[in-house]
Amino acid sequence: MALVLPLLLLLLFGIIDFGRALNAQITLTEAAREGARAAALGFDGRARVTSAAGPVRVDTLDISACDGDLGADAVVSMSHAFRPVTPVGSLMGFFGGGSDGSFTIVARGVMPCVG
Repeated sequence: MALVLPLLLLLLFGIIDFGRALNAQITLTEAAREGARAAALGFDGRARVTSAAGPVRVDTLDISACDGDLGADAVVSMSHAFRPVTPVGSLMGFFGGGSDGSFTIVARGVMPCVG
């Protein structure tokens, strides 16, 4: 038990934080696509991104709108600083994360301008 329990806890905590990070990545990617789609149609992409991101905090947001150019693309780039909630986060500093185990998740959405 003394040998197996730490490994099982490490696996469980890793699954929890990986699932949260994957959920944040999927949410940010969908929000970037929604913002690019809104900007390509001439609507407010920033409002669409914030509503589509839901509970995931958007740290940086860059929107390149069409501005009447039908040959251009509407591009939305965004990032989120993910922080683990389990003790595995302290181990992530050894693998390129921040001192608290945080790392940056980025997403990008591109849609052609249609007018």
